[in-house]
Amino acid sequence: MTLHTKNSWEQRDMESVFHGFTDLETLKRNGPVVLTHGEGIHVFDVHGKKYMDANSGLWNNVAGFNHQGLIDALCQQARRFPGYHSFFGRIGDTTVALSEKLIQLSPFSSGKVYYTNSGSEANDTVVKMLWMLHRRNGQPQRRKIITRVNAYHGVTVATASMTGKAYNAEFGLPLPGFLHADCPHYWRFGQAGESERDFSRRLSRNLEEMIIKEGPDTIAGMFCEPVQGAGGVIPPAEGYFEDIRPILRKYGIPLIADEVITGFGRTGELWGSEKYNVQPDAIVASKCITAGYFPMGAVIIGGDLCDALTRVSEAAEEFPHGFTAGGNPLGSAVALKALEVLETEGLLDNVRSLSPHFMDGLKRLAQHKHAGEARGVGFMGAVELVADKATKLPLDGKLQISERIANKALEKGLICRPLGQAIVLGPPFIMTKGQMGEMFDILDDTMTEVFADVGL
Repeated sequence: MTLHTKNSWEQRDMESVFHGFTDLETLKRNGPVVLTHGEGIHVFDVHGKKYMDANSGLWNNVAGFNHQGLIDALCQQARRFPGYHSFFGRIGDTTVALSEKLIQLSPFSSGKVYYTNSGSEANDTVVKMLWMLHRRNGQPQRRKIITRVNAYHGVTVATASMTGKAYNAEFGLPLPGFLHADCPHYWRFGQAGESERDFSRRLSRNLEEMIIKEGPDTIAGMFCEPVQGAGGVIPPAEGYFEDIRPILRKYGIPLIADEVITGFGRTGELWGSEKYNVQPDAIVASKCITAGYFPMGAVIIGGDLCDALTRVSEAAEEFPHGFTAGGNPLGSAVALKALEVLETEGLLDNVRSLSPHFMDGLKRLAQHKHAGEARGVGFMGAVELVADKATKLPLDGKLQISERIANKALEKGLICRPLGQAIVLGPPFIMTKGQMGEMFDILDDTMTEVFADVGL
């Protein structure tokens, strides 16, 4: 181990990098993994060790880590026109072409696209859009934002307030006016004797009661991930969106689909909104939009909402918001190529084809004594670890069981993600059936070893 070797990459990292979303005790004990390059679904560290990345980087490197077409698109655009903004009515031609493509691929028959650098910024942007819209329409009190418990929408002050995770208490968040409705996780929150369909109906009734209690004329909008990603890969309960959509329409509350993770094929459909009949007013996209080769976020605004925003922006003379690198020509060129790769190189077809094998692998892991639930869709899945299967009693948090499994898997050359008491997988769309088998073999062995190590 070279962690404490003077001038090693690991020691240089420890002395110069402040890591976020990292278990610091593990980092102190094991050191960081400093990477040099990638090939296909694998990445390599400074010592030449090879790792299968079963989380596509951070959900986004869906075409692997050295796709020549994406690299060429980036290089060619850099030579032609490497950077510009989209302020003052000026914009790169490549960004216009990307906008047309995104609207064409979206569930909307018309609309426009607004660009940011990340999913957090895109969600934050929609909050400001809604606030401006309601204020200009004579309803300045409509500022409250509804999300769900276990939702993840970003890390800006507004989007961290939208994120229904306990760790945001470290920042004194959420801010007032950010409301968290029920998490649609039937396995964890369904009541005894309650069917999945009845669970969804109960959650929809609770949502309407929240809206009435808060005052419908105080609600600016509701944001939903089609599948809660950083909440632990939680697909919606049966009928969930069919039940909540009429309620939101009844009270004139826009529904925003946060497709930062689910967008562009992760669920086996191009959009999670299509998979689960979300029928949103706008879609937030990021991550897979460039296959992880360039930071980019986008708000795809459906026609009706777009028309309303345009009217109020004209009244204000402008939409006073933007990012220097939003709609960057480099990112736009990469995104155009990434969408082409998704459509023409069989990536989406591969997700659809291998999804049954992926789910079979998760079910295999669920055979472990302390695996409570295997859940997922497409190429995103999780195994929830429990002390007791029958009661679904969580394990003692002090065991850090998911962290132990992820660390042991890393030793074996597999990158997976610990998330609460679950292990999360989101492999690249180019993964083969053989590689998928290898992934589940490693994780199966790892779970057996870790459970034995902690005496379970």
